Amino acid sequence: MQKGYILSLESDAWLFHADLLVDKAHVVMLEERGIISSEDAAAILNGLTKIAARGREFVERELPAYEDVHTAVESVLIREIGEEVGGRMHTGRSRNDEVATCIRIAVRDELLGLAEEVNKLRRALLKRAGENVETVLPGYTHLQHAQPTTLAHHLLAHADAFARDFARLEDAYGRVNACPLGAAAFASTGFPIDRERTAELLGFDAVLENSMDAVSTRDFVVETVSCYANLGTNLSRLAEEVILWSSAEFGFVRLPADYATGSSIMPQKRNPDYAELVRARAGTVFGCLVAVLSICKALPYAYNRDLQEVTPHLLRAAKTTAASVAVVRGVVAGQEFREEKMRRQAEVDFTTATELADTLVRETGVPFRTAHKIVASLASAERGRPSLRKIDEFATCVAGKRLSELGLTEEKVKEALEIASNIEKREVKGGPAKKEVLRMLQARRSDLEVDERSRVAKEVKVKRRLEELEREVEKKRIMP
Repeated sequence: MQKGYILSLESDAWLFHADLLVDKAHVVMLEERGIISSEDAAAILNGLTKIAARGREFVERELPAYEDVHTAVESVLIREIGEEVGGRMHTGRSRNDEVATCIRIAVRDELLGLAEEVNKLRRALLKRAGENVETVLPGYTHLQHAQPTTLAHHLLAHADAFARDFARLEDAYGRVNACPLGAAAFASTGFPIDRERTAELLGFDAVLENSMDAVSTRDFVVETVSCYANLGTNLSRLAEEVILWSSAEFGFVRLPADYATGSSIMPQKRNPDYAELVRARAGTVFGCLVAVLSICKALPYAYNRDLQEVTPHLLRAAKTTAASVAVVRGVVAGQEFREEKMRRQAEVDFTTATELADTLVRETGVPFRTAHKIVASLASAERGRPSLRKIDEFATCVAGKRLSELGLTEEKVKEALEIASNIEKREVKGGPAKKEVLRMLQARRSDLEVDERSRVAKEVKVKRRLEELEREVEKKRIMP
């Protein structure tokens, strides 16, 4: 029971592949620097290759018997090729720098994979926005009808939020992809190792220089999980709208069958369970962030075993966030928009009031605050569309003047009350007018392609470095 208390099997299984990469790169470097012989390096690399080939079997059968994945790999290697040779693999290295390096490799893979999923979600949003440039939608503040907009304008708002999430993930990647290997326990090593070489072989962009900082910091985990939490917030906001919009009270969307569930008793139900779980699991990720911060907040330098508790929260946050992005993308791509219902609701509750007030200002020169008071009085007392006569009546009470005498016409009042006219007048940068929405769509598509090329370039760079590592392993493990 006491031994079980310090185990971290799920996290160790997650790091298995990374651990083998780190071992291989370290051994290649040791041989190149003449710290171990070519014969010993070949034997060790052959042993590691065999362990890698066992994959899931190794994780399921061997891992549970050891304290962690790093100990398991080294112990099995020694068991199979002997300590005289296998015991040399750990020369010039500590579990501290080994663990930190493995975590960074695993995290960068998660970041690149999640960034790809975020870009797929952005692409789905832009596609649906492009299909709905002229679909009228009521805009809301405080969940009350506010002003008319378009569905494209609304979907672009979500796409822009996820574009910033991508930027945060990419930014975090730059700080994650720095190599701690060679820091050893915290004071580096007396062996003449080459930290730049192992960093290069493992696809890192830089060496994390200070050996104490390298093994003890988990700020990159805090930053990464913060990115997940921010992304989870944006996913949850979209999920909340899906839940509201699919209700009978709104009736704006019909969920795709794959993302709705029935009731055990009510035959008519189409419950937005997937969106509800996206909303809930954002809270799960928030919990992971708070846990990581709480664990790291008072640790003295250098390494402390507390840091082992960070990794499970990191893993849970990563998996939860990636799954939620995939679900939201499926909902966005598959939901059916009910355009006529949206259009009808855009006319409810005097959503053109702001444009009417603006028209009073433009046509008569009254201050905006005065126009606001006139239209507010109209909104409180009138049902339906106010006429010029009614506007004059209320303007006389509020401001002591008839606006028709100052240049306001029935034609301008009618224009101000038209939904389409309201939207088209708002062609300032970022507004819902068709011309501006089309411009934003084109710009966002271009931005997305740039972002995806940047992500792929990082992925390719790591892949090529790891291929180089495997070539070096093959050269050294196959003795002439």
